[in-house]
Parts: sequence; C-alpha cells; structure tokens
Amino acid sequence: MGKKWPYKGLIAALLVVLAIAGCSSGAEKSSEAKMPNETEAAPKPQSEGVTLTALLDNNATFPYSKDWPIWKWIKEKTGVTLNVQTPSGKLSDTLNLVMASGNLPDLMYMSSRRDSNKYGDQGALENILDHVDQMPNLKKWMEQYPEEAKAALSADGKMYMFPNQGFGETNRMIWLYREDIFKKHGLAVPTTYEELHQVLKKLKELYPDSYPLSMRFGQIPDEMMANLTTNFGSGTDVYYNFDEKKWKFGPTEDHYKTMVGMWHTFYKEGLIPPDFLSIQTKQWQDVMSTGQSFITIDYISRVDFFNNAMRKDNPEYSLQFMAPPAGLAGMKPENPYFHYLEGGLTVASTSKHKDDIMKYMDFFYSEEGRTLSSWGKDGETYTEENGQKKFKPEFTDVTEMRKETGLQTSGTYTWIDYNAHLSLFSPDLKKAYEEAAKYDPPAMQPKPAFTDAENEVLSVTGQAVKKYREESFSKFVLGTRSLGEWNKYVEEINGLGVQKLIDTYDAALKRVEQAKLETK
Repeated sequence: MGKKWPYKGLIAALLVVLAIAGCSSGAEKSSEAKMPNETEAAPKPQSEGVTLTALLDNNATFPYSKDWPIWKWIKEKTGVTLNVQTPSGKLSDTLNLVMASGNLPDLMYMSSRRDSNKYGDQGALENILDHVDQMPNLKKWMEQYPEEAKAALSADGKMYMFPNQGFGETNRMIWLYREDIFKKHGLAVPTTYEELHQVLKKLKELYPDSYPLSMRFGQIPDEMMANLTTNFGSGTDVYYNFDEKKWKFGPTEDHYKTMVGMWHTFYKEGLIPPDFLSIQTKQWQDVMSTGQSFITIDYISRVDFFNNAMRKDNPEYSLQFMAPPAGLAGMKPENPYFHYLEGGLTVASTSKHKDDIMKYMDFFYSEEGRTLSSWGKDGETYTEENGQKKFKPEFTDVTEMRKETGLQTSGTYTWIDYNAHLSLFSPDLKKAYEEAAKYDPPAMQPKPAFTDAENEVLSVTGQAVKKYREESFSKFVLGTRSLGEWNKYVEEINGLGVQKLIDTYDAALKRVEQAKLETK
C-alpha cells in the first residue's frame, strides 16, 4: 500500500507561506543553484553576545547542568548564552504558574503541542511563521520535512512551537521474543495471531509455571492498546483509515471484536498473567528477566536494556526483535507509528529579544547545527574518518553520553541525526531498528490541531467514551461479560457520543485542508 496523506492541502499552504516569506525577505537570487536540502551557513557569533532566559524540562536520568559542554559549544557557534530555569516539580505545573505571573522567559520548552497551541491562542506565544524570512535554514527545513512542519501548526494555521525531526525514533515500539528459548525448543517465530496462540500454548506446556506473553499494560495502557489494534487493522479510538480516507472508531469494528476474543482466549488458557491489565514496569521486568515470560511488547531500546543486564549471569539470554503478528491471515503486519516527538521550544510574545531568538533557533536547522546537536564537537566527543562520524572511545552508552555532555537534552536540539544514537547501540539493537522500519504503517496518524470548543468535546465526550471502552475491554477479556453481548456494547458506547467525536476530528482535518484556499 502506497503512502497516503490527507494533509496535501496543508503542504501547499506551507509552501505558499514559505514562498511569500522568501519574497518579502528582499534577498537577491543567487546565480548558483542550490541543492534542495542545502542549508545556509550557520550564523556567526555576535560580538557582544546575547543572554536569553529559558524554562527547560529536567529529566531525572540526566538532570540539567549548567556545566554541560553543550552550552559552551552552542555559545561558540551562536554567541548566545541561556539563563536556564528548570521546574521544581512537573513542567506543566510550572508553566501554569509562569503564565499566571505574566513574567515569561524568552524561551519555554513544552512537552505537547496542545499546550503550546493553548497558550499561543491566549496570546502568550509568538507565531514563528511571522519570522520565517529571518530564518533561511528553518525555511529550507520545512520544505524538506513538510509533514513535521505541518504537524506543528495550530488550529488557525499558526506555529507556536519549533518543529523537530529525528529524535522521535527513540519512541519506536516493537514485539520482542526470547530467541534463545525458541532455538532451544525448535519453535518457529509466529507470523499471525493464530500461530502466536499455538506457540504460547507450547511454551506453557514446556514451562507450566510461566505466562508466556506479558506486557506492562498497567503502566502504558494507551500504547499497549495501540499495538494490539494495529495488529488487527483497527484503532484504539477514533482513527484515520487511509484506505477508506475517513475517520472511523476502532472499538466497534469487527476486527477489534476478533482481537478482544483472542485476548480472552489467552487469558482463559493462562497464557498471559491473570493481572496483566494492572502490571507495572517493575513486575514486568521481573517476569521477563526470570524466565516467566518469553514474548512481550515494549520500546525498542529494551533489546539492550535486558540483554546487557541478563547476559552477565546468563550469556545465552537473547531478547530480540520479533515481526508483529498479523491479527488475521492475509493481513499486513504493522507496528503502530510512535516514532515522533511532540515536545519543543516556544517563544514568549513578550520577549524583547525576538530577532535574536529567531537567529539563534535558525542555527539548529542548519547542517552544522544538526551535527552539533547530534554528535557534539569534532575532536572532543567524536572523530570523523572517510566521511563517517563516530563517538570517541570513552562514550559507549547513549544515556551516559547525554548525562556527561548535555547532548539531546531539553533545549539543545530540534533536528538530530539519529545515527549518532545508533552508533552506540549493540549489533542486536541496530538490527532491531533495521527490521522495525519494514513494519511501519503507510503514514503517521494525522494529528490536526483543535479549537477550544473541539478540545472541550474531546475532554468530556472523549473521556467518557474512553473510560467505557477500557472497562468493556477488561470485562470481555476477563470473561465477566460475554462477547455474545457485543452488539449491545456497540449500542451503549455509540450512545455516549462516538459520532460526535468522529465529526470533531473530521471538522478539524477539513479546516486544515481548507487552509490552502485562505492563503491564496
């Protein structure tokens, strides 16, 4: 199936905006043609230097440090110093307090576009598209990555958050299996759910005290549901069906019902833990590391997470990528599209340094900025031979590298070369990334921005529908409600406002498509 995208109108709209911005910049046409992905030279450091205030997120794994070398390298290239604040608790709580005070930092990191669109609509954030003529590198980047650019737009076509690309690869989710156990018993890797059922039963016979399939459903239920429904060509909630080119509601579809029935069978036969719906990360890690489970679903980095730890005592331990099983024979196997990132930097509309900020942020969309954000500084963190970059020998782990250098932490990147991460991964994890890409869906689910009224519908009606869907899934799987009552369930959940949700998504997407007419 070819890649389809319902946002074609918005791509045109963006290009119109970019063309207008290019005309208004007053720049003369160069006599030499440039390659499509060529970027302008990075801005030279300003002689006097500029200090900008910034509210950045703080990760417990690599807590913010003003002594990270990344800040020195950025200043060398841009002349900018960041006076950084970090939240004492949750970033969202700190943002609320900062907005209420009216004393806004020049730059603010926000973890979701819903937040940036909300504060932007309230007038607190600058529309970045108003400054595209000052940002030649961003302009070319948006032409190169139109999908990422359009995903950053608000409901009224403004851009309140700087878009990003590359880092979302860390969010890939895959199926994983104990390759060593399968080889030991001559088991074939399942390609469909029926084959999965048979191999789980065989593992249960071989290891009676085990629950062959487990996952941390209680910790990340939305992600887990997305994996299950994608395997059956359906959706967790309202989703865009690329074949039919329209929004649909997965939890009332026949394929969704088949998926629920299969998981009921797994539960009834003891192939999954009896408390699988509430299992948290620690419990799941324990069963995967003690030979109580052999197949799971989680983030792709778990390949190294488990193998590196377990092989110290059990050299044979081998958790590897498994192709997603198709829900039904003949169905295309796919993993959900999670490899994107919604967080990013925003600019306060009250800032007195907007021109400096735009020039500063434009650096990160240049090739030089991408290299700095991804690899650090030539000779200090990496070397290059025959056009190939590699981290210096002292850097062997991605997490430790980020902790020591500040690379790829909040506020230090927008566009990265993910090969920097891959270079520090084990051969097993590198192979997992290569294989996982083969099972990507045709496109990311469209994420149109919503108006305040639409967000209200999603918050009230959407939450009611989601709550009932989760409760019903649990009852059907555990057997406290018979699948013979499926039609009654469909009537009940539809009565909570499913069509209203579908209409809301449809209106938001149509508004985006109509944007091109308004820009002409």
